[in-house]
Amino acid sequence: MRQPVRILAAAALTLPLLGAAPSTAPPGTARLQQAFATAAAEYDVPQSVLLGVSYLQSRWDAHAGAPSVTGGYGPMHLTDARTALAASDHHASGAEDPRGDEARPSKRPEARAVRTGELPARLITLPRAARLTGLSPERLREDPAANVAGGAALLAEAQRRLGEPGSDDPADWYAAVALFSGADDTASATAYANDVYEVIRTGEERVTDAGQRVALTARPDLAPDTAALERAGLRTASTAGTECPRTVSCEWIPAPYEEFGDGDYGNHDLGNRPASQRIRYIVVHDTEGAWEGVLDMVQDPTYVSWQYSLRSTDGHIAQHVKAKDVAWHAGNWYVNAGSIGLEHEGFLTDPDAWYTEAMYRSSARLVKYLAEKYGIPLDRQHILGHDTVPGTTTATIPGMHTDPGPYWDWRHYFELLGKPLKATAGKHAGIVTIRPDYAANRPVFTGCATAGEPCAGHGSSAVRLYSDHDEDSPLVRDIGLGSAPTTGVNDLSSRVSTGQSYAVADRWGDWTAIWYLGQKAWFENPAKQPAAVPAKGKVVTPKEGLDSVPVYGRAYPEKEAYPEGVPAQAVSPLPYTVLKGQKYVTGGKVPGEYYYAVTFDEASHQVVRGKDLYYEIQFGHRVGFVRAADVTVASS
Repeated sequence: MRQPVRILAAAALTLPLLGAAPSTAPPGTARLQQAFATAAAEYDVPQSVLLGVSYLQSRWDAHAGAPSVTGGYGPMHLTDARTALAASDHHASGAEDPRGDEARPSKRPEARAVRTGELPARLITLPRAARLTGLSPERLREDPAANVAGGAALLAEAQRRLGEPGSDDPADWYAAVALFSGADDTASATAYANDVYEVIRTGEERVTDAGQRVALTARPDLAPDTAALERAGLRTASTAGTECPRTVSCEWIPAPYEEFGDGDYGNHDLGNRPASQRIRYIVVHDTEGAWEGVLDMVQDPTYVSWQYSLRSTDGHIAQHVKAKDVAWHAGNWYVNAGSIGLEHEGFLTDPDAWYTEAMYRSSARLVKYLAEKYGIPLDRQHILGHDTVPGTTTATIPGMHTDPGPYWDWRHYFELLGKPLKATAGKHAGIVTIRPDYAANRPVFTGCATAGEPCAGHGSSAVRLYSDHDEDSPLVRDIGLGSAPTTGVNDLSSRVSTGQSYAVADRWGDWTAIWYLGQKAWFENPAKQPAAVPAKGKVVTPKEGLDSVPVYGRAYPEKEAYPEGVPAQAVSPLPYTVLKGQKYVTGGKVPGEYYYAVTFDEASHQVVRGKDLYYEIQFGHRVGFVRAADVTVASS
């Protein structure tokens, strides 16, 4: 993926915070907690409300003054988008054909300019906080205590605007919290406020990215007064046509199924899923662009498509393509034909362009809903990152996309999905699931801003792989990429990601080797700070008598399965093999299947299904497929 062009505000080191830590806390670890108490008292806002809003925005992290994907700063995510928004284009940034089908290649999208003009109110809350507090925008961006005060001032202003009196009771602040979201429609504001009050009811406690311990005491019986929101004057967004759970805000902004030019059409294909074929995967993307511009693109018939977009500031969802239809998003037609694509407002190559808790939670609710509806397992071989979708042929491997990248917090995401990643076997198990501590795991990446230059240090879901049990040994090589492995943020040669499971190949002291891309790959895995946990599952290995078996990027039917009038698609292996004695974790058996859809007239569309079956495997960083006839399956 090409590095997006970003204009970032200069960010100074975080200034000292106000207040002193209580005597029960280690020195210096409770200053942020005191800042919340001070701001709550000064602006007459219940401290629990202030803490709940901040948790939903940032999980109380300050990100050292760096902006989020929408130009939000500090624990309260005060937005000043003019200093941070980028102009970039996710699907036009690489060599990948988003449709991923040589039978009808889609035109690669051209890069487009992000919409300009007046920014919506949700993207300029920091200047308003500066006016209310008298603090400079620089201080609100860089000083977490000042940022908290700015958030308190905005909440107090929202309460006044609603004509509500100040109150020490958090139940009286529901409508003000809803307005703080910046949403301009009632459904989004309501979903946001409901999430904040759920945080207050359940309570939270964590150590932030700056080492600050913050706690919010649970209020399980808290019942907010929701009536005041009716006076907020927000628009009513239509949910007609959407396929979303009731617990999120969702609107229908359709992608066009239209003809244009000479036989061309876009930007997706009509289908009849799951009746015609199963929906097996959900693919997580990031947009590499800002919300308004992304919506412009998906409504262009000459562009490409995905099923859902998710907004960072408040977790609002726009649906563009029905689940029954096939969107063009993953660069692999087999995956596209069996998947639903989710685009999250964000940037891969900016470690501190962070995602809000509001978006993580909204996304997790949507994924849980879709997984239950379509019988999709909640694991990393079915909840795919775009970066784990395989190339279709050898030629396409180098051009495949790498989002959402090493800074997407998969461990937290699976906690929100209700499927926390945990040990499921004894310490000598034959499988491990990658699960580092996100905040403490900080591998060095390069090329975020300048080629070859180190990225900012940051927590990560990724674990680096070596050719031996020594950090001085060479990185593992991916022969499909045709180049030497690097620490580049977009180079997937030698790294695994949180939640992925692999068969153990060897152990040496604090190091563990896994089978990866046809070779042993080593990572440091000390008992006191493990990078992986033992797991159980099923693995495939070549059948007895076979020295190796080919790996495929798609599970297409055998030639004899294609009816007259449907050209047979090549079953072309990738340049990888599973060698005798090696084992790879399988996500289960899948049919050889091809969705023929190369014309605008859907009457000619049909699903070709053969006798050949395949197993999906976690082969490298990306998944792959092996023919069932070539392998033996066993429990680890």
